[in-house]
Amino acid sequence: MTASLRIGSIALLVALLAPASPPAQEPRVVEIRARRFEFTPNVVTLRKDEPVVLRLRTDDFTHGLYMKELGIDSEFAPGKAVDVPLTPRKAGRYSVICDHFCGSGHGNMKMTIVVE
Repeated sequence: MTASLRIGSIALLVALLAPASPPAQEPRVVEIRARRFEFTPNVVTLRKDEPVVLRLRTDDFTHGLYMKELGIDSEFAPGKAVDVPLTPRKAGRYSVICDHFCGSGHGNMKMTIVVE
């Protein structure tokens, strides 16, 4: 057996015996419900660099969820859940709005995302 073949065999053996890396952790799912003229919950706390999925639902009208700094710009209609993947990179308090007109109280339809 040549030296290079021996080294290759040893490398293969080490690779087979090494513990497998743990599977990637599923992102935390944060449920957000919208209804005329509010989000529930109206404050969501996230951790910096933690991947999450914002699961958006509504039963009444089409709503939007918009926050430019966090890269959120989503629309969701009654009866359909929309998943928005998010990994916040900067700590802070972010005011999130509904950007789809849903009636006279629409201008007050806001929520806060706190990134710690």
